[in-house]
Amino acid sequence: MKAPVSKLRLLLFSLLILCGTTLQAQQYTATDEGATVKFTIINHLVFTSTVNGYFKGLKGNIRFDPHDLKSAVIDATVAVNTISTGIGKRDRDLLEEKYFNAGKYPVMRLLSTSVAATDKPNTYQFTGALTIKGVTKTISFPFTAVVAANSCQLNGQFVIKRKDFGVGPDNAIDDKLTVVLKVLAKKQ
Repeated sequence: MKAPVSKLRLLLFSLLILCGTTLQAQQYTATDEGATVKFTIINHLVFTSTVNGYFKGLKGNIRFDPHDLKSAVIDATVAVNTISTGIGKRDRDLLEEKYFNAGKYPVMRLLSTSVAATDKPNTYQFTGALTIKGVTKTISFPFTAVVAANSCQLNGQFVIKRKDFGVGPDNAIDDKLTVVLKVLAKKQ
């Protein structure tokens, strides 16, 4: 009788180890390597033009398993002082108080409150808090996720109103801007 009990214990022990390994495989770290945090806005100053910009300094922790979305967490920040639009004077102006106030608010943060499946393969719905310049708003947008052996590629896009976050007093640029995220998160 002891042999079946020992085999059962061994089987349970093996399952616990397997489950623990699976849980660890779901933890990822997002970094600048392989990442793009891009924004696009329309400028109406003299003539209408599109301004593209980027942020660097991406950091974050991601817990993601497409089979267990209730435990999914996406928590990422970018460094405000890394903004680049290709024009140095404009970049310096954007760091000032009337725009991003980088001295007081050095990072922007995106933190999920829920991640849900959609009817499209590898596509999910992010809902969470976006904090810019000390103002937090709830946003929701679709994103794709492709999980590989040692990484997770997340891609999404959303539109926000900059004035909702107290960014920029002028009307020479549109209030709406598009943010495009491409994040390669590596397994911890």
